[in-house]
Amino acid sequence: MTATTDRPAAGGSVDKPVETVTLTIDEVEVTVPKGTLIIRAAEQVGIQIPRFCDHPLLEPAGACRQCLVEVAMPDREGNVRPMPKPQASCTMTVTPGMVVKTQRTSAVADKAQHGVMELLLMNHPLDCPVCDKGGECPLQNQAMSNGRAETRFEDVKRTFPKPIAVSTQILLDRERCILCQRCTRFSEEIAGDAFIALQERGAGQQIGRFDESVLDFAPPPSAPGEPTAGTALPDTSGQPFSSYYSGNTVQICPVGALTSAAYRFRSRPFDLVSTPGVAEHDSCGSAIRVDHRRGVVLRRLSGEDAAVNEEWITDKDRFAFTWQTAPDRITTPLVRDRRFDEDGNVVARGELRPASWVEALELAAEGLAAARDGAGVGLLPGGRLTVEDAFAWSRFARAVLHTHDVDQRARVHSAQEAAFLAHTVAGSGIGVTFGDLEAAPAVLLAGLEAEEEAGVTFLRLRKAVRAHGQRVFAVAPFASRGLARLDGTLLPAAPGTEAEWLGTLADRAVGNLVAAAADAETVGDVAEALGQPGAVVLVGERLASSPGAYAAAVRLADATGARLAWVPRRAGERGGVEAGLLPGLLPGGRPVDDAAARAEVAAAWGLEPDALPAEPGRDTGEILDALWLGQLEGAVVGGVELADLPDPDHARRALAAAGFVVALEVRSTEATELADVVLPVAPPVERAGSYWNWEGRVRSFGQALESAALPDHRVLDALAAQLDVDLGAGEPLAAHRAVAALPAWGGARGPAPDDGTVEPPEVPAGSAVLATWHLLLDDGALQDGEQFLAGTAKQPVARMSAATAAAVDVYDGDRVAVSTDRGTITVPVAITEMVDHVVWLPLASRGSRVHDALGAAAGDLVRVAPAAAASDDGGAA
Repeated sequence: MTATTDRPAAGGSVDKPVETVTLTIDEVEVTVPKGTLIIRAAEQVGIQIPRFCDHPLLEPAGACRQCLVEVAMPDREGNVRPMPKPQASCTMTVTPGMVVKTQRTSAVADKAQHGVMELLLMNHPLDCPVCDKGGECPLQNQAMSNGRAETRFEDVKRTFPKPIAVSTQILLDRERCILCQRCTRFSEEIAGDAFIALQERGAGQQIGRFDESVLDFAPPPSAPGEPTAGTALPDTSGQPFSSYYSGNTVQICPVGALTSAAYRFRSRPFDLVSTPGVAEHDSCGSAIRVDHRRGVVLRRLSGEDAAVNEEWITDKDRFAFTWQTAPDRITTPLVRDRRFDEDGNVVARGELRPASWVEALELAAEGLAAARDGAGVGLLPGGRLTVEDAFAWSRFARAVLHTHDVDQRARVHSAQEAAFLAHTVAGSGIGVTFGDLEAAPAVLLAGLEAEEEAGVTFLRLRKAVRAHGQRVFAVAPFASRGLARLDGTLLPAAPGTEAEWLGTLADRAVGNLVAAAADAETVGDVAEALGQPGAVVLVGERLASSPGAYAAAVRLADATGARLAWVPRRAGERGGVEAGLLPGLLPGGRPVDDAAARAEVAAAWGLEPDALPAEPGRDTGEILDALWLGQLEGAVVGGVELADLPDPDHARRALAAAGFVVALEVRSTEATELADVVLPVAPPVERAGSYWNWEGRVRSFGQALESAALPDHRVLDALAAQLDVDLGAGEPLAAHRAVAALPAWGGARGPAPDDGTVEPPEVPAGSAVLATWHLLLDDGALQDGEQFLAGTAKQPVARMSAATAAAVDVYDGDRVAVSTDRGTITVPVAITEMVDHVVWLPLASRGSRVHDALGAAAGDLVRVAPAAAASDDGGAA
């Protein structure tokens, strides 16, 4: 029996007919696709079979045996004969004519399930009132529905020392474990991390810890006082578990065996109020569930969204939420008193002091109006904004301050990147989706480390690799552990030379390649793979530091037919692009220098036709330069960590030199310390809004906690009102509707980025080219206050090839000093198979703040020397 669907496949062709099977479950005839498990077929007719090990996103295991059912099948003559004993419905697929009897209609299945439950409870502690899983425990529920009313076990239950810290974040109560293997299967199949595994056999079989060297968890010898990632635990059953996805094992554990160190014994499920949310840590837009009690968030869980994150999130999304209630949270406006001379010049700036909203808004409006009418105001909104906030910032810049000097990129950026975003990303709607990514036959990553910068994207890639052999290629200086778990192929490139690979692949795709013999085979293989229907090229924000890379990526996509998508790191970056938080871009992808685009925006915002300036504004670096030189008089800053900027010292000097600075922040930062007026804004948990994820999908979330705190768009609306402008963003619904107020742009888009490649620099002896990117768990402000999560962060190391290390006389485990004229970072060496003459450092980890300590970015030359030698030469760590 067959059926057809009209859904096109990834390559554009129609799916093949689906072969179906008809069977009977509890006297109900059901037709399902061939290969369907009995337990899934039963769900389709509303029959719930109890289970523990079964999970729809994990491969069948048949470990717990709770799902036993009675099965009969036709023999060769067509006679339906029962199987001699009950079968596990989570491992057996349906066949034509099969007859299944569940516990509802079969005394045999019911007795079998009662027997399994009795065995599971034999040594299981009956401490439900104090168990973290109590109230949402499948074992607890099914013991009532499918278990015996009384126990026959009268001996002493087995016990173990507890809890066992399998990591600083995950705790194990071994006597509660029912050996369902969900945790081990998740770690092996989904995350690819070696986790706790079944040890020993029979009655002594237990879950034990694995080796701490996994995911670089084991700290090398460190200097006194230097932070370490974790230490070996005294228990002899193994070593700490280290994974960016470990919290998922807690959520899918069907009993209280695995618990979170941060949440353990803090609450019970029936005490909590749950609110759907969206994770704010990356651009994936993962669905989460925020559980809170009495105005305090106690935990976050993964939400279920098959289109985006399925049922998985990163540990950062799960555990890093305490920053929103940190002790340095700003709860009231702050203003700085200033003293003027007879000519009105500021001669002294006082300390920040609390003020009322009325006073703060009046002072902010007065100062911004004076700066606007003088040399002008620059805006640095950062990458944390919701869609509603981003559009309010964009309109505030243009309609209130009459400037295009606005740029959300608080990171390394370039004019080529701005051109790429205007040409390829802005106003493009939903492009490549997670579903497209999963179905793609081949994916090329350029300037993107998926596991570190877009965790859920990595999981979807790994799923595709396991499911249909997707080929993953990465242009990078070395093959990361994430790429290895994707069975990926490295296209080795020093930072700043990514355009060479991308351009060569594009040339090969159109038949214009003249390649070195050593590379010709690889280039041809990759170009052919990307030429398959449905192939995808993912580029990250780090290509901004690589001249010509974005232009080469566009050319590669055009040459191969592969779909191109941009995956930024921060949650608000895609929404900011759509809102026009770039100096040459208006909302919806409208170029600033297009008269029709300016007129359309002006009309939608109720402005005069020529109200918007015709020339593009300054980018982040140029805004800071202009503030330092006095070419801009004021600044509005929001969500910007100055240490994340390419030259933090210059940023600090620029804001200190500005005539008037307004900061919109959740917490105290370096920017607020330099501001004249600080306006507190609400963190995500205390407001409603939406994020625009990298796919182009708008992900809305509700307000979890009651709060008087105002989101950015309401603060900006009130500030605009002080300046006699109606921003139309005073209420969340109005702000959301304002996003759709502008029609889709039908005019010309910005030009494609120019090639702009440059020759790589010569690398003198004792020097190397710097490679760097953010680790998922680093020293970022949005991870503050979560000590257990911090314990699982990777230890900072300097990665270099054996040849590069030998050239400066350092070896694996030695401490090396990486320095510039600005300063020095001293960390252990990790010899890695990678491009020669390159040294890699984590960008913003504790002990390795590259921008702040070195004043350098990827592609810059740095000095490399043994730590002792650098110290003798006067280097500062």
